[in-house]
Amino acid sequence: MAFSMTQEEYSEFVKRRAPRSPLGKDLLRAFLVGGLICALGQELILLFMTYGGLAQDTASSVTSVTLVAFSAMLTGLNVYDRLARFAGAGTLVPITGFANAVVSPALEFKEEGFILGTAGKMFTIAGPVIVYGVTASILYGLVLCLMG
Repeated sequence: MAFSMTQEEYSEFVKRRAPRSPLGKDLLRAFLVGGLICALGQELILLFMTYGGLAQDTASSVTSVTLVAFSAMLTGLNVYDRLARFAGAGTLVPITGFANAVVSPALEFKEEGFILGTAGKMFTIAGPVIVYGVTASILYGLVLCLMG
């Protein structure tokens, strides 16, 4: 026996059955965790400048690499995913969220082997982002070159 619903009826059914999300609590968690990740990045920059003797631009680069490595490690230990369930969008701070997006599919498909599984699936999400970023930067560079 098949049920037929219109799109509007289905939307209303889902709205009635779906649990309510505590928007205020979700926003607060996202803000706090995202802010803590950014504050950690700023502290790392200051540490690398103060104790490592690095210039600000070099310290910023080292901080980016450190945050990527740290979030990739936390993804591999299944800590980042639990943090994301708690904080929601707060973990999407671009650099740590991007590292998580690259590592997660690689871990999910590691049973398929190194080449087809881990290495191939690693760029499922990251690939289009990298292609778009490179293409946009080339076009931006061409426009700047043509404008003098």
